[in-house]
Amino acid sequence: MSFQDKISALMVRPGQDPVSKDEIPWWLKFAGRGLGTVGGILAVFLGVWSCLGILVVNVSALIAGMLQVVVGFIVLCVEAPCCCMFVENVQRMSDFVDSRPFWNRAAGYVVLAIPPIIIEPSVTIILGSGLIFGTGVLYGMMALGKKATAEEMRQAAAAAEASRQPGGVTSTSMRSNLVANAQPISFTGAPVFDSNV
Repeated sequence: MSFQDKISALMVRPGQDPVSKDEIPWWLKFAGRGLGTVGGILAVFLGVWSCLGILVVNVSALIAGMLQVVVGFIVLCVEAPCCCMFVENVQRMSDFVDSRPFWNRAAGYVVLAIPPIIIEPSVTIILGSGLIFGTGVLYGMMALGKKATAEEMRQAAAAAEASRQPGGVTSTSMRSNLVANAQPISFTGAPVFDSNV
């Protein structure tokens, strides 16, 4: 990353994604939307199924199921607002979330998916919340951006190797030591105590 790129990354407006959304492959965008939509639908149905645990007096299954239904509905409203046309202002919420950086959505999905699993780690809860967690991971990958080309990575490695000092120690090298002439520690034996003292 050049100095100019670092400065321009610092000058980004608040809320603007430093990774351009045009650099993300089309298949990764569709995978995020698709997994979010399917995960939201399955989370709602599996959450309702888990709520039936109240029939056997399993309160934690009821609470986790209700929480998973709410989380699944939120994900469904954000990823596929056409599925929730009957709810007012869903399109506006979806547009707001789309305007935010990808890492916001990734962090939100990961945080929302964890509590139902902690409350009731059953198969239905793990499957429903796991799909939402996977959607968060996909959006996290989108937030990381495009990988550097092989040539750029070679140049960065060559620059790091060229910056090494003649003594072989630099603070940026992965092989650097705190002290260049450090000697290994040796064990000389147990201390001898004098009984006359």
